[in-house]
Amino acid sequence: MKKIILAAAPLDPVISYEYHNFLKPLEKIGCKVIPFDFLEHMRLLGRDGMNRKLLEVVRCEQPDIVFFVPHTNQFIPEIVDEIGKHAITLGYLFDDMWRIKYSRFWAKHFNFITTSDVNGLRKFRDVGFTNVIYSPFACNHEVYRKEELPKLYDITFVGQYHPQREWYINWLKKSGFEVRVWGLGWPEKMLSMQEMINVFNQSRINLNLSNCVSWDIRYLTTLSRPIKNTLRVWLQAVRTLTHSDMKTVEQVKGRHFEINACGGFQLSYYVKGLEHFYTIGDEIALFVSPKDLVEKIRYYLEHKDEREAIAQRGQERTLQDHTMEKRLQDILKYFKLS
Repeated sequence: MKKIILAAAPLDPVISYEYHNFLKPLEKIGCKVIPFDFLEHMRLLGRDGMNRKLLEVVRCEQPDIVFFVPHTNQFIPEIVDEIGKHAITLGYLFDDMWRIKYSRFWAKHFNFITTSDVNGLRKFRDVGFTNVIYSPFACNHEVYRKEELPKLYDITFVGQYHPQREWYINWLKKSGFEVRVWGLGWPEKMLSMQEMINVFNQSRINLNLSNCVSWDIRYLTTLSRPIKNTLRVWLQAVRTLTHSDMKTVEQVKGRHFEINACGGFQLSYYVKGLEHFYTIGDEIALFVSPKDLVEKIRYYLEHKDEREAIAQRGQERTLQDHTMEKRLQDILKYFKLS
């Protein structure tokens, strides 16, 4: 049995992405997982104390791998270097497509890092890093699953507020559609994980909307939002000129797999590489503009059989190829530990 310290946070089974998508799948594939909630330890001990505690746990437990899921600057590089002398250190990076300086910095300190970018291996190799493992997002299919629930909503979106997302939703509302929206920053409450899974199951159309900085002139100059929101949009665009780690490119995200795993019909933005995971138009539907989104909504609401067939094929593909168990097994095979 392989022993892994999972340095991730939060690790609360009620709310934690890390608990359901790392800890439980690692256990399912036969690993002994020692959880280390670095935010909780940092709350009690401070940053320095948390890092010293982690090193102490590593020396005591002698794991095969220390699996880090970092947020920002919680870990001390010198401590990570020292841990790497006792066990394989793996930094699981979520956003290396746009957090470029951050990712390259940590590539120098972890024994290995992951990239979810389809071109990530080449990009890191071009600047001298060979300790990179390609591991795209996926989902825990035992959590994100199809439920036998009636359809209650025509169109839904679950996710944090972003001006570009609001822009698309307003286009739909002006076109006469009712759209239900939940998430941080929206008027509706945030959903629990189970409530979100229920919504994926209960929606005829699940939207997947980008939260990336956009230079679409229609988006930048729209008059259908408060002035303060327009100023925020322009500020985000301007900041990309002076801040290197701004999100200016999209990525294939966990949400692409989560909706499909629930057997939900998904209408998503396009991102390069998505075609490697799903057959476009057959296992997932895409839109490329607000006008196209409106047209696709009308079409798929009117064509139930086609919509449900796409959703079923998307679920089958997810269960076959895109579970977290499979992704983590592939990582362990890389270390010859599976």
